[in-house]
Amino acid sequence: MSFRLVATPIAPIVPPEPPAPGGIAVGLREAFVPADGTAALVDRLQERGAVAVTTGQQPGLFGGPLYTLHKAVSAAALAAELAAAWGRPVVPVFWLAGDDHDLAEAAGAAWLDEEGGLVRHVLRARRPSDPLTPMSRELLGPEVSYAVAALERTLRSGPHREAMLAWVRRHWHPDATVAGAFASGMAELLAPLGVVCFDSTHPAAKRAMAPLLLEAAGHAAELDAALAVRAGQLRDAGADPGVAVGDGASLVMVEGRDGRDRLVPQGAGWSLRRSGERFDQTELEALAQARADRLSPNVLLRPVLERALLPTAAYVAGPRELRYLPLAEPVYLRLGVPVQRPVPRWSGIVVEAQADRVLARFGASIEELMADGAALERRVVRHELPPLATQALAALGEATSRHYGDLAQVAAEVDPTLVRALEGLGRRAAWAADRAERKLVTHLLRRRALELAQVGRARTALRPDGAPQERVLGIPTFGARHGGTLAAAVRDAARVAYGAALEAAAARS
Repeated sequence: MSFRLVATPIAPIVPPEPPAPGGIAVGLREAFVPADGTAALVDRLQERGAVAVTTGQQPGLFGGPLYTLHKAVSAAALAAELAAAWGRPVVPVFWLAGDDHDLAEAAGAAWLDEEGGLVRHVLRARRPSDPLTPMSRELLGPEVSYAVAALERTLRSGPHREAMLAWVRRHWHPDATVAGAFASGMAELLAPLGVVCFDSTHPAAKRAMAPLLLEAAGHAAELDAALAVRAGQLRDAGADPGVAVGDGASLVMVEGRDGRDRLVPQGAGWSLRRSGERFDQTELEALAQARADRLSPNVLLRPVLERALLPTAAYVAGPRELRYLPLAEPVYLRLGVPVQRPVPRWSGIVVEAQADRVLARFGASIEELMADGAALERRVVRHELPPLATQALAALGEATSRHYGDLAQVAAEVDPTLVRALEGLGRRAAWAADRAERKLVTHLLRRRALELAQVGRARTALRPDGAPQERVLGIPTFGARHGGTLAAAVRDAARVAYGAALEAAAARS
């Protein structure tokens, strides 16, 4: 295998309770995105004893950052562990959040080029005056052709490069919506892993959601107060609620003149926060009946709807979701929906052979390579300083610390007000000594620029632009080199991690 995985440990996980038998409504079958092999999985999910493990993500260009794949594969791994433990069908479901209106997040992608450099591409920016159009209605438009061309021109080589580009071309074309391309692309990509994709913007899904959305709107004031109390409890316990609450708005979004907008109680009726459009109760109910596609949940209501529509035992969540899911507990309680167990997704770094060769060559660890400030380069070059320079710098640092310390002691006896001044002079002297070393190292770095560029490329692959790899680099970066072997490796690693985390929790109890 031309890569290895360095995973973040998963804390012990208390096993979730399987939901009561029930399956899913027959009408919801239409909302699952078709792909090779998924029909049998949907059949299994409709069995009376079936259970789902869900996860999800808003749309992303070319499949979004790598953590999108990590979430889906984590759901597959956890589902396999629970199926083995319970002896029941457990189906991993990827919830496609096509109602999301964050174009800035959905319209960008990043990948590595042939030289190991980072390439970023953005379809377009939304003007402040533009409506907040849901991604299910936002066409990719002609700009996506330029994005695909940029990917074709610069994506690094690999045995699966052409298959990866063909996958992109099949789904990301001008006539597709941002959410539609993501939905069909992810459905094809995840089907071999046994994961089914659920389109939450499909008419069948919208019809099933409408009654619960109306109920949530009807209890807006009560829910707002309960969420404010819950947020206070979490803060008192030292936790970050993750989402602002207590602003008087409902948890329901309505697509109006200005796009997706929060529904706010207004007297006996409702208004939209930005556009000011008004609805009375009858008009809101009529809208839910005739145009359910215009209603959607906010971030706190969405997991409640997921649990209401699917027999979900666990939700595989990212770090931000794990913060705000506990906040949503009053919503589950008021709407009579059982709470699914939040479980952290698998998280890790893909370390390819090129990066490992760099680490071996310089005798470095991953932590040193990814440290801020080019620490590895400085350490490597520092060994090339002439002995005289090394000795002089060490003596200068030691003398500066010792002699200014002596002066500070004397100052305390002469005039205590001088102590801070002398300490400041000592810090400046230490800074000057450090600056002398940095200047020498900088010039040596220039002499070895070509060799040490390998370190920079390895760092870009593991921590692009100083950010976590999985949050920046997109699926094509690794799909071009490794095809489906990477997802399979992550699935296997995640299953081992979940098995250990479940066993650890059981041992504690």
